[in-house]
Amino acid sequence: MRTERNLTRLDRVFARLDREPERPAHLDVPKMSRHRIALFASTLAFYVAIVWAVLITSWLVRLDWQVMFFRPYQQWPEIHAFVDYYVVLGQRGPTAVMVAAWLGWRSWRQHTLRPLLALGVSLLLLNVTVGAAKYGMGRLGPHYATEIGSNEMWLGGDIFPSGHTANAVVTWGILAYMASTPRARRWLSALSAVTALGVGMSTVYLGTHWLSDVLLGWAAGLLILLALPWFEPLITRSEAVLLGLRDRVREGRGRTEPAPAPAQQPAATPVVLLPPVGGRKDAPVCEPVSSSRPRTPAYLAPGPHTTRGERTPVAPAGSRRPPHSDRVLRGTAGSGSNSAARP
Repeated sequence: MRTERNLTRLDRVFARLDREPERPAHLDVPKMSRHRIALFASTLAFYVAIVWAVLITSWLVRLDWQVMFFRPYQQWPEIHAFVDYYVVLGQRGPTAVMVAAWLGWRSWRQHTLRPLLALGVSLLLLNVTVGAAKYGMGRLGPHYATEIGSNEMWLGGDIFPSGHTANAVVTWGILAYMASTPRARRWLSALSAVTALGVGMSTVYLGTHWLSDVLLGWAAGLLILLALPWFEPLITRSEAVLLGLRDRVREGRGRTEPAPAPAQQPAATPVVLLPPVGGRKDAPVCEPVSSSRPRTPAYLAPGPHTTRGERTPVAPAGSRRPPHSDRVLRGTAGSGSNSAARP
């Protein structure tokens, strides 16, 4: 009987880390539903109300001064070190790097650029809207206040709304926005809300922001997250353009880099057997040298050279001496008495 091993939680985690063979077709893209439009409208009304309350120096400004005079960092000094580190979760640089690393892995795993493009669009909207509001209203912070009870508007400051709070809402909220299941979206939404709430209250504790700055920062970040579905068509077109450009670059590289030709073996020079010189069977046989070896040029002595046909014929015995008619070979008849007498 065959039994299959039950997958542990670690096995499921490693399975999630594997890259999917192709882009999933069930990616959930949030739509601009009526519920989302109602939330966007109510958040926008809250945003306008906070700005108006600060402009007219209402009870909200008096509450800001009361919290500032309370000095929370002096009331609970034991948590000051922790808050100094915790407020980093609202700084744009570190949070953008961490979230971009996670969404980059999501892009690689699902074969899509949508997570990174959505992060880029949200950060661009954050810089434009929050930056314009900061420098447009020019409110000074609690440490630089000039007159007790005033709203400190249009004095060259840049703290209204709170950039730390708005950045925490957007950068951690984009993880919930890109969640693939409704359950994961709910959990990540709650986690990002608690993180952004803690970052905003940390700035109030440290005395770097008014309480109204934090309230407006929450509203500014939430408006960006709620408006992201309106930019989904732009994200889709940008992804198609980038992927098409990538494919054209790959095709261009394939055309400009031809496949290397296989190495050809040098052709072997045929061996030619020359007839024995002078008719002798035991004469050495000369074989030509292979063409793969470099041949040294032959240097001839100066002067006229004769061809092989004009040279002196070789004797049968292999001697190159010219024949003499008056010389008698040894052991031949007719030598007479000359053969007996030897010097």
